[in-house]
Amino acid sequence: MNPEISSLLHECDKLKAKLSTLRPLPVDALKKIEEAYNIDYTYESNRIEGNTLTLQETELVVNEGMTIAGKSMREHLEAINHAEAVDYIRDFAKSGIEISERTIKEIHALVLHGINRENAGRYRTVPVRISGSTHVPPQPYLLGKLMEDFILRFSEMEARGEHPVLIAAYLHETLVRIHPFIDGNGRTSRLLMNLYLLRHGYTIVNLKGDDDTRRAYYSALEASHTDPTPFQKLIAEAEISSLKSHLAVLAYNGA
Repeated sequence: MNPEISSLLHECDKLKAKLSTLRPLPVDALKKIEEAYNIDYTYESNRIEGNTLTLQETELVVNEGMTIAGKSMREHLEAINHAEAVDYIRDFAKSGIEISERTIKEIHALVLHGINRENAGRYRTVPVRISGSTHVPPQPYLLGKLMEDFILRFSEMEARGEHPVLIAAYLHETLVRIHPFIDGNGRTSRLLMNLYLLRHGYTIVNLKGDDDTRRAYYSALEASHTDPTPFQKLIAEAEISSLKSHLAVLAYNGA
């Protein structure tokens, strides 16, 4: 393993162990903290994809049911849907249900609920191109086999005992590369990655939507087609940042 990646994973595990000593958290405190992180994650993940709602507007749409003047219906639905999808992955992570193609389709169905009824939760039937990428996603007739192989390799990585952060990065990077859906692949991939991290006691990786961070994210994803290391590094660093943030909030709240 790359020494830098190994060092980052070691740091992840140290911080996770520290967080584990504070668990289980008081229910009320946990709910408040999760709600705040859910809104922040929804805002940033949608911002990566071009949604123009601010953080405060996202909170008002999701928690207060408000309609924001000058914002499209799609932008409102993206906020509501993503927040529901975050609740779904938090619940799923606590269950004993295996992650499968069905899980991925259920996440995607939530992401596109009311936005694209025809394609929500269904693999695409047409070729697509990824804007700004040299990668050409596979033809639709190849998707069934590619998704089957994707889940098989995921199971093999688990059986070998590979580090959960690396498996989470694999789930994200590979699903984006396969691009099985007509729309919503980025959000679905990030949700799938975070479902896996939550299941293994880590915290949600919240990749930011500002221009510089988004460029670094897309650059690492593009490089991952030939070398997974830059993307693994990006995800490990983001997990470290997330764990530190959670520890700081819990310390502030007296946990």
